[in-house]
Amino acid sequence: MNTIKNSDETVFEEKMIVYFTEFLEEKECAPATIEKYARDIKTFTKYLGNDKKITKQRLLAYKEWLIENYCISSVNSMIAALNQFLIYIEMGRLRLKRVKEQGHSMNRAGRELSGEEFRSLVRTAKERGKDQTAMIMETMCATGIRISELKFFRVENIESGVVKVRNKGKSRIVLIPKILQKKLRIYIRRKGIRKGMIFCTKSGKAKDRSNIWKEMKAIAKIAGINLEKVFPHNLRHLFARTFYKTTKDLINLADILGHSSVEVTRIYTSDGIQEWRRSLEKIKLLET
Repeated sequence: MNTIKNSDETVFEEKMIVYFTEFLEEKECAPATIEKYARDIKTFTKYLGNDKKITKQRLLAYKEWLIENYCISSVNSMIAALNQFLIYIEMGRLRLKRVKEQGHSMNRAGRELSGEEFRSLVRTAKERGKDQTAMIMETMCATGIRISELKFFRVENIESGVVKVRNKGKSRIVLIPKILQKKLRIYIRRKGIRKGMIFCTKSGKAKDRSNIWKEMKAIAKIAGINLEKVFPHNLRHLFARTFYKTTKDLINLADILGHSSVEVTRIYTSDGIQEWRRSLEKIKLLET
């Protein structure tokens, strides 16, 4: 069976999954294990998108994405599958470390981004001419959205102050605080964005997760902020901590973060949306 030459990067090809499953069969792995590993590798390749290049940087960004979208036990099982795949294609030295469930919670305090560190990141990004990155960070931190939900922020949504997002088969609404609304209006006008996605590449595609991750790390290095604290999902954590500290309302926070099973339609037929707005306006993470 053909193998891949060991290197710091390689390009994924569809036939690799076929060869990988044959390899697992030769090892006499259980059919259920083979099916799961193949499914997990397909999830990874979907994450890669059009650029199928596998590098350590993209693997680390994928790990953060898994942490953002799955429970820790699922993250570790998917990492195990990916590591086996990396070993098979002779890229075993790029294997990812498992996430320690207890340690993940206990060590988070040392990785939490403070409000002042966040504002320093934004200021540094603007000083370096990275207006898009600065605006992305402010949007995520002011709303608590996942990085994968940025693509739902469109010019057409800004005036209404309401964005409907879809994630993992579920829909919910995201409210835009007034200060962010103002900043987005100015940004759109300066960049000459007339319609469609606000945060996209020059070719009009949604921003790639790994690129945003890389840009944030570069800005953090310049700003002198611990790189371990700086990754997109930590902005969501900062929003959540600040919201709860300000409102002490876990139920409201769960709705805003999309952790509730309550249907979106219930929000429109109750006073919930007004309560959300009142709570969001109390958050003072963005500088005027």
